[in-house]
Amino acid sequence: MSDKTKGILYITCSAFCFAMMNVFVKCSGDIPSIQKSFFRNLVACIFALILILKSKEKLHYQKENIPLLILRSTLGTIGILCNFYAVDHLIISDASMLNKLSPFFVVLFSSLFLKEKTTLFEIGCVGCAFFGSLFIIRPSFDFTSMIPACIGFAGAIAAGSAYTCVRALSLRKEKGKKIVFFFSAFSCLVTLPYLLLNYHPMTLQQILLLLCAGLCAAGGQFSITAAYAYAPAKDISAFDYSQVIFSAILSYVVFHQIPSSSSFIGYIIIICTGIILFLKQRKMD
Repeated sequence: MSDKTKGILYITCSAFCFAMMNVFVKCSGDIPSIQKSFFRNLVACIFALILILKSKEKLHYQKENIPLLILRSTLGTIGILCNFYAVDHLIISDASMLNKLSPFFVVLFSSLFLKEKTTLFEIGCVGCAFFGSLFIIRPSFDFTSMIPACIGFAGAIAAGSAYTCVRALSLRKEKGKKIVFFFSAFSCLVTLPYLLLNYHPMTLQQILLLLCAGLCAAGGQFSITAAYAYAPAKDISAFDYSQVIFSAILSYVVFHQIPSSSSFIGYIIIICTGIILFLKQRKMD
């Protein structure tokens, strides 16, 4: 199996895991996004530590990679908080679609910071994706109604930046499970003070739902880290949009939510742009 095929399989698996994570997060009810983020990352942190210990690897990082690990973790934490807020205030498929703008930002930022070749056509695709996102955000003078969508969009930028850092760390031979552990531990430490000062009491059901969300997040995080380690973003990013399909199905089955016609137009523009970009890049290869 080629590295590209492995990358495609891993990123599709990641898409399903993250779709399930969003369902569990929304089902957990009215709990602050920071508290949800803490439990999500705590599970991923424990899971990553177990894998590291099982492999008998030393929990050691190259000194020159520490700043990049901190940047990846900071951006990743911002991305999670924004995504969870969007999931709580939008229908799941809209929140997922906004989050799936991140691959376009990976392509853009990989060009800017990793010096991976990017054409004007690819830059144009990023612009088309942004245009499609406007159908989901639905700009208006009622700024209050736009806040959740705008936060979801900001989360996509943060996530795209974070995955660019993952790609850079992978090129520097930093192991995926160690990247996940650093990020999860960092995120837990950053959100812990808020949790201690503003803890929202939870029922047993809510705890179990957040633990399930954490397990799904861990699966998605390991899968997407492996995906970008096996192949560059331009070769596999289109397959990340399968999350929108998973999310739309789960959203209807679990919550009976149906996206608006405007959102569907945005989905079509963004997904078609992603597929066209993918096919163009394959042809160039």
